[in-house]
Amino acid sequence: MDRRYVPEPYKIKVVEPIAVTTRDERDRFIAEAGYNTFLLRSDQCTIDLLTDSGTTAMSDNQWAGMMLGDEAYAGSRNFLHLQEVVRTYYGFRHIVPTHQGRGAENLLSMIMIKPGDYVPGNMYFTTTRAHQERNGATFVDVIVDEAHDPQIELPFKGNIDLAKLERLIAEVGAGRIPYLCLAVTVNLAGGQPVSMANMRAVYRLCAAHGIKVMYDATRCIENAYFIKMREEGYAEASIAAILKEMMSYADGCTMSGKKDCLVNIGGFLCMNDDDLYQKASELVVLFEGMPSYGGLAGRDMEAMARGIVESVDYNYVHHRVTQCRYLADRLDEAGIPVVKPTGGHAVFIDAKAFLPHIPQDRFPAQTLAAELYVEAGVRAMERGIVSAGRNRETGDHHRPKLELVRLTIPRRVYTYAHLDTVAEACIALHRRRDTIRGLEMVYEPKVLRFFTARFQPLAGPTKVKARPTAQLVELAG
Repeated sequence: MDRRYVPEPYKIKVVEPIAVTTRDERDRFIAEAGYNTFLLRSDQCTIDLLTDSGTTAMSDNQWAGMMLGDEAYAGSRNFLHLQEVVRTYYGFRHIVPTHQGRGAENLLSMIMIKPGDYVPGNMYFTTTRAHQERNGATFVDVIVDEAHDPQIELPFKGNIDLAKLERLIAEVGAGRIPYLCLAVTVNLAGGQPVSMANMRAVYRLCAAHGIKVMYDATRCIENAYFIKMREEGYAEASIAAILKEMMSYADGCTMSGKKDCLVNIGGFLCMNDDDLYQKASELVVLFEGMPSYGGLAGRDMEAMARGIVESVDYNYVHHRVTQCRYLADRLDEAGIPVVKPTGGHAVFIDAKAFLPHIPQDRFPAQTLAAELYVEAGVRAMERGIVSAGRNRETGDHHRPKLELVRLTIPRRVYTYAHLDTVAEACIALHRRRDTIRGLEMVYEPKVLRFFTARFQPLAGPTKVKARPTAQLVELAG
């Protein structure tokens, strides 16, 4: 295995101080946050690996573009630039800007889903499924079985299982499947990519049944990189060429520009269908803004257009994925269970294997994320039973096979020295893992609970008590 870790393909021009806290302070901060890392303040975190969404360090070229913002209410030249870049690199005819990815998910769900529909996809994503369900659809997971096993090493664990998809079509009928949602890459499987061959086969199968294919293209650049590195016939292809071919096997996509478009805010919905574009343009006026800005300032659209061009640079994405591999290698060598193979945006710790004595109903991934913060000021994210939410029919927890803690690496932000600090904190926790106890939930919102739920320890002294449930409900309301 190639163990070389490439240096940063950039130099640091501006620095931002980060928090340095004591363990006593972190004990207090996490208790005040209800043991939910989402409720910590950023200035309480030393290394913030909560998400790679909107946390990118933009380039000097992007910042220069921000000064060229055309803030006209309609017909901004920055929109025309963004439209041109999207057509060039993604190949779709129509683009509707949105304030971020979930704005695009909302529009797509409203214009395509009717009550009683089914939307198949390669593993759920939280906000995507929430919008689908809100509009009356049932999400059906048709990813390959291996994606649910963190230790199986396959090059493309994000692939659709064609037999599962065919069974669903036979059971419910193509008329009740408005589109297939294909995530490239699959976040909750550990950032796993989809092969070009699978995209091609899925598109052909869906086209034969009159079903559209819509990508969640949030991390499509990372997916293109893995195709280049792992799939036969693409080693000599550019990232841009691979990306363009990927998009040719879709009818449209949602995009959170806060990831692979290298910006701090923004997203878009793309499609080729003229009627769908007309419907989306009508709805975006209600929920976002004019079709030529969709909730974004002109300067934001300019930064996103320039970020798309920068994102297809091989040196950038190679370093980005290598940083993930570096951290995963350090943890794996220390015996810490991580999802394999390593994805492109994060390292996922298998909390079930890390804390086997904590049952899933006691939130092992949430517990581990809180403990990691106390250990070293590293903020991570739970991706397990809390994120999965509840079954709408029974009210019981969804119990995903994967109970993970996501260490998400922001783009162009941290160095290998920062990742060493993260690794050392994880190793220290692993050595005392038998002393770690679980949590109970004391406040639970009805939708997307992982953002604002609050917890308290099951056992052991706590220096600051979490606020009572009644107060929490009042605050949330």
